[in-house]
Formats: sequence, C-alpha cells, structure tokens
Amino acid sequence: MSNAPKVSVYIAARNCAKYLEAAIESVLRQSMSGWELLIFDDNSTDRTQAVLDLYRGVPGVRLFRTEGVGLPGVCNLASAEARGEYLIRLDGDDVFEENILLVLANHLDANPDVALVFPDYYLIDEQGDFISLSRTPRLFERNHATDLPPNGACTMIRRRILQECGGYREDLGAQDGFDLWTKLKGSHKSANVNLPLFYYRRHGSNLTNDHGRIFHARREIKREMAQEAMRGQGPFLAVIPCRRHFDFLPDLWNERINGHTLLDLAILACAGSPLYDTIIVSCDNPEAEDTVRRHADPRLRFHLRDPKDTIRSRSVAHTLETVARLHDPELSGVTTLNYIHTPFVTTQTLEESVFTLALNGADSSYGVEKVISPVFKRNAHGFEMLNPRREFASDFDSVYLESCAFVTSRSRLFATGALSGPLVVNFLMPGDESFIINSRRALDMARVIYKDRKDGAA
Repeated sequence: MSNAPKVSVYIAARNCAKYLEAAIESVLRQSMSGWELLIFDDNSTDRTQAVLDLYRGVPGVRLFRTEGVGLPGVCNLASAEARGEYLIRLDGDDVFEENILLVLANHLDANPDVALVFPDYYLIDEQGDFISLSRTPRLFERNHATDLPPNGACTMIRRRILQECGGYREDLGAQDGFDLWTKLKGSHKSANVNLPLFYYRRHGSNLTNDHGRIFHARREIKREMAQEAMRGQGPFLAVIPCRRHFDFLPDLWNERINGHTLLDLAILACAGSPLYDTIIVSCDNPEAEDTVRRHADPRLRFHLRDPKDTIRSRSVAHTLETVARLHDPELSGVTTLNYIHTPFVTTQTLEESVFTLALNGADSSYGVEKVISPVFKRNAHGFEMLNPRREFASDFDSVYLESCAFVTSRSRLFATGALSGPLVVNFLMPGDESFIINSRRALDMARVIYKDRKDGAA
C-alpha cells in the first residue's frame, strides 16, 4: 500500500469483541489496494483490546483508544486522523464484501459531482446466517423527497466535503447517516450502487433497536435543518376540528381522560410547539369555546363551525379552507390538522410533520407505521400477500399504514377540496401515537393506558 491511501476505512468498536475480528479481516481481504485502516476502541469493557493486539503493528493499520466519546465523536476523530481522499466507516459488528472499496471508490472517481455513494447489503443474524438481501431503489438526482437516506456505516464520502459541512453532530448519538444526508442533499449529489457490498448484522445490542433514541435524534436533525426552509412559508396554522354529532358518542371532544377532555389534549399537543402562529378549534357546539378559554395561550382561537360541514360524508377540507382563510386569506401558508381521536400524538410528532414537509418542499406530510404483519388482497386465485418476506428485499416491498392522527399540508390545497397534494412525504412515527378512539371500547382502553402511564411515572 502506498503512503498516500486513496481510501481511509475506520472501524468504530465498542464492546463488540465477539464480531470484531471478522470486521477487521474483511478489510484486510479487500481486492483494492491503496487503503488504510483506523480502528477506534471507544472505552470497551470486553475483550476488544485483546482482539486489537493481534493487529498491532500491521502495515496500514492504526489503533486508537477513546474514552467513551460516542459514535459521532469517533466519526469526527476519524475524519481528522484520516489521510485518504475518501472515507468509509465499518461498524465493529458488520463485515465488508471484498470488493466494496473497489466499487465505491471507482464510482466516486468516475462521478466527480457525487459527494457520497452507498451500496445494497446482506442482512445477517447474530451467528452470521443470511436473512435477506436489502435493496435500495435508485436515487433520484434532482428531487430526493422520496429517497431513503443511507446507513451511516458503509457509505463512502469525499472527506473534504464531510469536513466542509461540519462533520457529524455529537449531541445526538444516533442517526449519523440521516444527519449527513440532510446536510448534503440540497447542495450535493448522492448515489447508490445496486450491488450488495457488505453484511449488516442484526442483534439485540444494535442501536437500530433503540427506537426512542432514534426518533429523538431524527427530529432534532430535522428541526435544525428545516429552519432555513421554513422561512417565508408561513403562516403556520394548527386546526383542531370537532363536532356535536356523528361520532360514536355525542360531543366526543368533551370526553375525559385522566382529567383532561380529548379537546384539551389536542390543544396541549399543538400549544406545546412554538411553530404555530395560530391554533384554531373549530366546533359546531359553542360550549367548546369554554374549553378553549381555559387555556392561556394567546395563539388560541375558537371558530363556530357550520353544522352542515360536520356530516360524515363532507370532507373536512371545506372546514379547513374556511378557517385558514380567516388567518391566511391568500392560503399561502401551512396548516396542521390535528384530530381529537388520537390523544397520544405528541408535540414532537406534529412538529416533525412540519419539518418533513418544509425540508422536502412537499405538498403534504403524514405520519406512518410500517406494517410487519402479513397484509393480503384478493385476486382471481384467492389471497395475495402484499408484503411477503423475501430473500431479496426492497423498500418497494414494504407496506405502510397512515396513522389517521394528523396531516400537515399547504393551505392552498384546501381550496381544491383536497387534504393532500401531488407530492406527499411521510415519516415513521411511534406506534403508540397512532391509537385511535373510534369506539367506547377504545375510549376505555385509552383511559387505562393513560392511567398506566401515570402510575409508571410516579
């Protein structure tokens, strides 16, 4: 290997001695020459150091010990220590296919306008047994709204561009791939190669399983990156529609859970965010105004809804247009519709719907859940599974369920009688927030859930 490596590979290792040797060996077996390997032991307490001792002094391999700085901290340190033109991370529990450096580096060489490139991968279990092949659809070059961001690991990036964009955020500890993708997608091209070039290991210690941490990190990244995109897109309205009749109980908005009415809970979710310029409750029962007045937020308004607009066959878009025009006559802003039927939706999720819409220049934004259980449709020969488990998997095979909890849309769409427009984006939301109160039984269950949460927090 030359003294000026083309590619710097770094391994971030923390308590992964069980898999680390396989990761290191997969770098040493690369068909491409002209690489260096930096290995960071981030304060491991297992046999990681014993494994690293086997490779101490090997040409092209440099060993580092850090004191629990976390994955983003290791990534930034690797960027500073690396000497290669291109940089790629291998997690200590994953394995390179022997041609990954050759293929990805050649792609960057041949496409100087591309900032980063990533491949497909094999999914393996804790023992290294094959589970499936995961394939990412080819990226669009101009509009990335429907693209899926890459994993932080096994993505090759031009080191200069990584440093120019400020490196990785170190305050989140997760979603480093999404962080980098969000920073670059508006100014640089990204690419993917539809070849499986690494083995991604799923096991109980994966950060992938820490959903709360991932949700928080993703939202904070979107919050920061959306600020510029949101300028000039307002006003931002939140509308909470409710009605006297046509639900399974009259005045469902006035039913109480844990001392709060369903309307109270919807108001609190919206009022918890500084994003909204005005929050409007629209109801055909004037008594709902008393609930609005109990909240001190000066952004709150009450709108007396026309009873004709509350019937089940009438789209709520008409109510939204009427309300939005009172506060945004040109319908030039953005409106979040928040239903009273989903009391577990949080302020953070409502905000993420706005951030997601703004970042992608979309018309509408929904929260969705990924459907894991089998889903079928009827055809001429019986039932056909829509989301079969396959050895060759693509996101095109995934099925998602719209939460029916809220929607954020450009206000101009309501004038057409529609809730959403041509370009719809979505994001995964916590499953418990999708709980819908659509029956007496569901209302009773919601009360039990709230009580359990309250008792658990005590």
